[in-house]
Amino acid sequence: MGTMDAPISSSTHNATTAAFLGSGGVAGLLPELQTVEVLVALSIFVVIHSLRQRRSLGLPSWPVVGMLPSLLLGVRGDMYEWITGVLKARGGTFTFRGPWFTNLHCVVTADPRNLEHLLKTKFGNFPKGPYFRDTVRDLLGDGIFGADDEVWRAQRKAASLEFHSAEFRALTASSLVELVHRRLLPVLSETEAAGAAVDLQDVLLRLTFDNVCMIAFGVDPGCLQKGLPEIPFARAFEDATEATIVRFVTPTAVWRGMRALGVGHERVLRRSLAGVDEFAYDVIRKRREELAVAAAGREEAATGLRRADLLTIFTKMRDADGAAAYSDKFLRDICVNFILAGRDTSSVALAWFFWLLSKNAGVEAKILEEIEGIVAARASCGEVEEELVFQPEEVKRMEYLHAALSEALRLYPSVPVDHKEFQVCE
Repeated sequence: MGTMDAPISSSTHNATTAAFLGSGGVAGLLPELQTVEVLVALSIFVVIHSLRQRRSLGLPSWPVVGMLPSLLLGVRGDMYEWITGVLKARGGTFTFRGPWFTNLHCVVTADPRNLEHLLKTKFGNFPKGPYFRDTVRDLLGDGIFGADDEVWRAQRKAASLEFHSAEFRALTASSLVELVHRRLLPVLSETEAAGAAVDLQDVLLRLTFDNVCMIAFGVDPGCLQKGLPEIPFARAFEDATEATIVRFVTPTAVWRGMRALGVGHERVLRRSLAGVDEFAYDVIRKRREELAVAAAGREEAATGLRRADLLTIFTKMRDADGAAAYSDKFLRDICVNFILAGRDTSSVALAWFFWLLSKNAGVEAKILEEIEGIVAARASCGEVEEELVFQPEEVKRMEYLHAALSEALRLYPSVPVDHKEFQVCE
């Protein structure tokens, strides 16, 4: 039996093969194989073509998704260094092509001539536009950051007048001195005594957040208190800001759908905005009550008349009929915009400045020499203070310090990106 197994198997195999060939098996596979080959060849062509566009466009541009994959990879790392590298390779300007049927198409430029044209020469032709306003409206409302035309001019004029008032300047200086001497220096001293590392960027962010809240709302959130506690309002503001920024790298239809469903970063935004609004409207309500009592002439509310914070100033404003000039919603928007303007910009500038000093010992030595010269001039006049607080005229004489800060801002600007839309003026 064993000697017959092989021939039988061979015969069966041959018969099967013959049947397979006879039924057109290979011929039947040819169209499928050709289709696969065409798809593979087409895919290779698309990849090569997209990658070769890097030379002419600055980034690979893929079918359907455009340059979005490169943007997502850039956001995961140092986004601004990545954009700077692309701009440098393209001579200062390049066109970003977003996914099909989205509004992520834009021209990115760092050319000083273009920036002067956009931000100065033809400023009126380049508003923030509806795309920017719709993207940030949930957080910033109708505040100055998202406003255009007359709304922007009215807010800027009102804020500018108050910023230059003696009361407002005094409030800014006194609050900052209080925070630096009563909180910042003790926190740094305790950290140094414990031999622990300090997250300077976090500490500076807490400093500027406390300072700007005192200037905007007239309240102290206490972010820089001993132990560096987590403050619900500060946490909510940070989360809301981050979630809003994510919208700019997400197709509008996508984030709007996520908002409707309450998922992803839109869910975080909704929850954090509730925290921001709860804090803001509570402060606004109490301030109106305080000013109303103060206006009635009650002695215990005299503090309301002495306040010089932004909220109090705008709350006191009246229209032609003597009614409140601004609604609670508008007051909320003004203060939230001011916090956003002053919180990150100052802390980021200071963090980069101190980082650069750590890398340039010669610059640090010259700044210290300049400061020591002013302190010595004080001592020669017989002025002795327990706490060293520099006066405005002394700060103006710190020319080298001013130059170092300016250079830090040039190298690492606090607001490295500005969004504009083109508008044809009749």
